[in-house]
Amino acid sequence: MQISRPTFLRLMLAVGIGFGSGVWPGAAPLRAASDPPPQPVAIQFTLDRPLDAAAAPFVMATVGGLFSAEGLAVGTNVATSSADAIARVADGASDFALVDINALIRFRDKPGSAPVKAVFVLFNQAPYAIVARKSRGIKALSDMPGKSLGVAEGDLSIRLWPSVARQNGIKLASVKLSTISTAVREPMLSAGQVDAVTGFSYLSAINLRDRGVPADDLAVLRFADYGCEAYGFAVIVSPRLAAARPEAVKGFVRAVIGGTNLAIKDPARAATEVASRMDGGSRDLELERLHTIIRDNILTSEVKRDGIGGIEPARFERSIEQLAEDVKFQKQPLLSEIFDDQFLPPIDGRLVN
Repeated sequence: MQISRPTFLRLMLAVGIGFGSGVWPGAAPLRAASDPPPQPVAIQFTLDRPLDAAAAPFVMATVGGLFSAEGLAVGTNVATSSADAIARVADGASDFALVDINALIRFRDKPGSAPVKAVFVLFNQAPYAIVARKSRGIKALSDMPGKSLGVAEGDLSIRLWPSVARQNGIKLASVKLSTISTAVREPMLSAGQVDAVTGFSYLSAINLRDRGVPADDLAVLRFADYGCEAYGFAVIVSPRLAAARPEAVKGFVRAVIGGTNLAIKDPARAATEVASRMDGGSRDLELERLHTIIRDNILTSEVKRDGIGGIEPARFERSIEQLAEDVKFQKQPLLSEIFDDQFLPPIDGRLVN
């Protein structure tokens, strides 16, 4: 009896193949011993910020041999921002990048922008949040009127603040905004120079606890808990690579899904691997970040139902309407202009738990 490749892979997974085997859904097919090994496809992948736990799926895809099993030799570089990472993919300097999809939406609204699209959504919910001190009188979003809010330069979360404020009956003028640099965001809140700051829930709150701010003095007000529909980090691809090597794009996505599963199943190992690649990284801090990311941004009810990586069209439209309360689009973005789902595996290849 001949066994199909998908059936064979499921059987191998069922008996507990280890991290380094490279036998995962979408792995390279078996070849005869006499066949010369195929040349791997060289891939440049860009992170939009320095390495932290958000990149655990990519680190684990490397550690687990998932990229190599797909015939990919992946090199990683770091950009200064999502805008910088998108520019690298747009001009062909990089093949893939992990960026904030809302930055991509703004990029595509520019006249003459390259047709860069996302092919996989890692963060089903954006990590946007206000992090505040309870000792400054903030325990819920309704406490923000009359308070000062520090906003780091280039922080995309502030773009959704007008919508979140409106939905929760807060007048924008009632909150004093102060533009600050990213480097002093947590120190200023720690010192009481502002009452709250905008940022990512898995970054600022954990950084503040690391600075000695008691956990029970911090209020993490996640925009997603107050009506924000935005998606978060997504993998974008070079239009040139997508057209010339669609199977390489599919393989990259499959490997990232496998790496995400590894990070979810063994977050302690994933945090250790991430911290070991950081300059002065803390395994404990990255583990705390990863637990937060998995709980709040990756394993949402939508992902548990529909699988990881995709976008629900009606929700996307609502998120665009919310973003438009701050960003005045030249043309209302269409989902087909931002996201291409043709590189995603079927839903049974996208289930995570």
